[in-house]
Formats: sequence, C-alpha cells, structure tokens
Amino acid sequence: MTTYQAHRLAVAPMMDWTDRHDRYFLRQLTQHTLLYTEMVTTGALLHGDPVRHLDHDPSEHPLALQLGGSDPDALAACARLGTDWGYDEINLNVGCPSDRVSSGRFGACLMAEPALVADCVAAMRAATHRPVTVKHRLGIDDLDSDALLHRFVETVAGAGCTVFVVHGRKAWLNGLSPKENREIPPLQPERVRRLKAAFPHLTLIYNGGVRDLDAAQALMTGPDALDGVMIGRAAYETPWMLAEADARIFGDTTVAPPDRAAVARAMADYAERRMAEGVPLQAITRHILPLFHGEPGARAWRRHLSETAHRPGAGPEVIRDALARWQGAAEGVRAAVA
Repeated sequence: MTTYQAHRLAVAPMMDWTDRHDRYFLRQLTQHTLLYTEMVTTGALLHGDPVRHLDHDPSEHPLALQLGGSDPDALAACARLGTDWGYDEINLNVGCPSDRVSSGRFGACLMAEPALVADCVAAMRAATHRPVTVKHRLGIDDLDSDALLHRFVETVAGAGCTVFVVHGRKAWLNGLSPKENREIPPLQPERVRRLKAAFPHLTLIYNGGVRDLDAAQALMTGPDALDGVMIGRAAYETPWMLAEADARIFGDTTVAPPDRAAVARAMADYAERRMAEGVPLQAITRHILPLFHGEPGARAWRRHLSETAHRPGAGPEVIRDALARWQGAAEGVRAAVA
C-alpha cells in the first residue's frame, strides 16, 4: 500500500465521476495523489449492497472513503466497514449542497449543527484506527461568517478531527441548484488562509476552482501556505495534469513519468478483466475520453471511443483500436507540420 504525504494533493470525491474505474485510470497517472470514492450514504452501505460501493482495486491506494450521513451509530458502523475493506481514510461529507442531501440531513446542511458533526466524528474515530476527516464549506445561507466557520472547526476538532478539507465558497441551500453552487458565490480562498492562521496545528486542505498544478503549488507556498490542495473537475476534464504530480508536488523523481499510450494499453487490459466480471465497456471508456486532451490526434481517440464503446459486443479491442487511430492521426499532424 502506497503511503501519502499528509494530503498534499487529492482528487475530490465527485458523484457519478470518481467511481472505481475512474480511480484506476487516475492511478495510472499518479502514485501518490490521494483519491476519494464518490460519496456513499450510510443507508446505501447498511441497507444496500456494500460490495458494490466498497470494492476497489488494490492499486487505487492511497484511497479514502467518503460517507454521507448524520447518525453517529450508522456512521460508526460504516467506518468499520470502510476499515474492513482497507480504506486509508474515512471522510465525512459536510459540503454537498444538493436538495436530496439536505432532505436526508447530511451534507452542507450539517454546518448548522457543529455539535452533531462532532458527535459523528467521535463515533467514527471510536470505530476505526484510520484517520477520520471532514470536508465542508465556508458556511451556508445566512450562516456565513469567519466567527461561525471558526466555531464549527473548533467544535469538530474538539472531537479529535485534525484534517479539514475546506471548499472555498459557501453553499446556498435555498434557491440555488448544486450546479449553481459550484460557481456562486465567488470563491474566497483568503478565508481558508485565515482559518489556517487561526488553527495552525490543524491540517487545512483547500478545495475549489483549482485548475492546474501551478495553482495548487501557489496555495501551498508563502507565509500563509495551506497544507494541501484538493482538485475537482479539472482532474476529471484534464487528467494528464496529474502525470507531473508525483515529481512536482511530492518530490518523487524515482519513477519515470507515465506515457499516454502505455496508460491506454493498461486501461484496455483493465477493461478486459472488468468485462469478464460483467462490467460494461462504456462504464470504463467514459472516464478515459480526455486522456489525450490537448494532443494532436485527440479527436480521433475520443470519436472512436464515443461511437464504438456502446455497441453490442464491444470489448477491450475498442480501446486498442482507438489508440491506433490516435497514433495514426498524431503522425499525420506531425507530418503535415514538418
């Protein structure tokens, strides 16, 4: 199991995106970046199919399980499950702004109940020897001030939580959709820096609007440096940025940087194994569409996967054929430029 350096860089938990197939793909690009599951509710684990939600490939480590819930006993039971399945960290979601999440009394609405969050963290910590962390917003609706934010962190830290992932904008639970909450209101990274200054003994990870490793490094340098950065949509839309993460963020230059063609071949082999278990090819190929983003021939790769992976009988050869088409198109572009 790979170790990780205090959350220096992580890929955010994203519903419908960071499933086990995407995480396997991202792990081909970076060995040290901390990966997260999609948020899994306590009900889904305790009353649903835990195997479907918790199974993962050993190569995905370091790997954190994100839980959604507000019942301390249920969260404790799920923390034990996560530990049994070998997760490196158990994270509590106090940041998701969707109406469905709020109606279930978990996610960002819990920022209004710091004492309850502290009880949840205490119960989870008693149930596992893994780190228990919290991901949250700056505030919600009219409960939005540095005083309230600091009180929330102070209360939850009192239950033993030492790592907080802070999304740098508040959530509007009344009147805005989850999509709008990703853009409105503006990000306020300076408030996260002030939070770190107020709690220098805690590990503060910044999340929100980070598009590349340059921006990540900027947040982790200087007199008001934060302890780490979590990248969200950019890691999904332009994943190749992570190919430089091990060297630039973690200082590990012992392993050669990944090669895009080698990653494509690894994903074809992975698809072959997963399809033997009944996984549809498209469940895997949808994550690797941006592998060649910005490279000559990228369109040929995306087009072949998009037009072919869903067809009956499609198998891992679709990925290998897409790679060949990318190579041919790239060579054509280079020849035209020469």
